[in-house]
Amino acid sequence: MIHISYLILGLITGLFGGLLGIGGAVIVVPALVLFFGFTQHQAQGTILAAMIPPIGLLAAWRYYHAANVNVTAAVFIALGFFFGGYFGGMLVEHVPDMMLKRIFGIFLMVISLRMIFLK
Repeated sequence: MIHISYLILGLITGLFGGLLGIGGAVIVVPALVLFFGFTQHQAQGTILAAMIPPIGLLAAWRYYHAANVNVTAAVFIALGFFFGGYFGGMLVEHVPDMMLKRIFGIFLMVISLRMIFLK
């Protein structure tokens, strides 16, 4: 039964990922922590592993066909994400779970406030 819950979470995330370009950090990480009992570290590691093939491939394909992908920018961002993710994964091992939750929450709050109130 829990596998069905993960599938539903993935479907909801995929829908919002394709629609708004959000997903892993905004939907899945909080859901895994709040509803599935994951630690912050487990949630972040799980979504990084899960998002590689499905979200990037199909959503990007649709955006590409609508002429909404800058391929050069995407390649360089992917390279940065690849190496940055590796080093970020090394650094996060030394951050206590509660501190990581708070950093994550503050990050989401700051971003959301900027999106709401600034042009």
